[in-house]
Amino acid sequence: MKKIAVKVSSNEDNSYEILIGQGLVRQIAGDLAEASIAHSHSLVTDSNVADLYGARLLNDLEEVLPEVSMIVFPAGEQSKTREIKSFIEDRMLESGFGRDSSVIALGGGVVGDIAGFVAATYMRGVPCVQVPTSLVACVDSSVGGKTAVDTPHGKNLIGAFYQPWRVYVDTDTLKTLEPKQLAEGLAEIIKYGVIKSGDFFQYLEANIEKIYEFDDATLLEVIETSCRIKAEVVEKDEKEQNLRKILNFGHTVGHAIEQLSDYTISHGEAISAGMVIEGKIALGETGWSEKEQDRLTLLLERAGLPTEPPRGVNVGKIIDVMKIDKKARKGKIEMSLPECIGKMKEHGGDYGIKIGEQAITSAFRS
Repeated sequence: MKKIAVKVSSNEDNSYEILIGQGLVRQIAGDLAEASIAHSHSLVTDSNVADLYGARLLNDLEEVLPEVSMIVFPAGEQSKTREIKSFIEDRMLESGFGRDSSVIALGGGVVGDIAGFVAATYMRGVPCVQVPTSLVACVDSSVGGKTAVDTPHGKNLIGAFYQPWRVYVDTDTLKTLEPKQLAEGLAEIIKYGVIKSGDFFQYLEANIEKIYEFDDATLLEVIETSCRIKAEVVEKDEKEQNLRKILNFGHTVGHAIEQLSDYTISHGEAISAGMVIEGKIALGETGWSEKEQDRLTLLLERAGLPTEPPRGVNVGKIIDVMKIDKKARKGKIEMSLPECIGKMKEHGGDYGIKIGEQAITSAFRS
């Protein structure tokens, strides 16, 4: 047998900027024209956002860029599939878009995830511009480079790490959101306080209602702080070897709840219930206290989020789904759990803690 060593050293810089402010959607076309990151641009959005912002952004892009097309797919988590990804790619191929193309993801988390995955694989990778229009996308899915589609076997099981060229967070787009949609993002925002900053958690306790009032200063503060926390984690661990696992607090249980509901339970609602349940597990594992559990539960309730699993949930099925979750290792369920508000527990230098089925069942029953 002969061996050939292929030594590849990458000096690729995946750094990018997150721009946060009012009216930034109108700035995108000019920035792309000036930067010349691509010749052809695919504006990918869903059927809800297309009517709100898609036509206007398309017009801006067409005025200054040589070749632009808008691709629209049905809104909703049910569209986050390999079939919709193929639909977008086929539209781009039919338009003759080559390696000198870019993908502009305009929308919430579903749009950002699927369009980002298209960008990661189209012609083996083209630039992606993230333009989040939901609070959860602004503070979570548009930042960090996780892209994916769902499958019948689980959520986000097929995907890639692929960092965007730039992220434009236009806070004006949030003012069309309903309270339920704001709550979606607050689940992720509250998570950041638990995993990384007790001071931020206290700020949210003092100001949570102002977000529903669309107070500009509060919105800017919570979005900027959330993005900074996530960026700090991603910079240290881009591909979730260890530290980035802390971003999964609430998501091991939450993703299973979301999937088993056939996505009738939204992401934010599922993550909220997931954080409470995983917090109950932490009570017996990490030193997390009843007082901190109560603070977390109360803040989630004030944010308008559920703090209990859905009625009639089958814990056995939840456990089965978690065993094939991408966070599981060797069929063993793994979670990242809090030690106290602002700090996650390390076990043997690892932020992933293996959890037994009995602890999960007890947390659900409690």
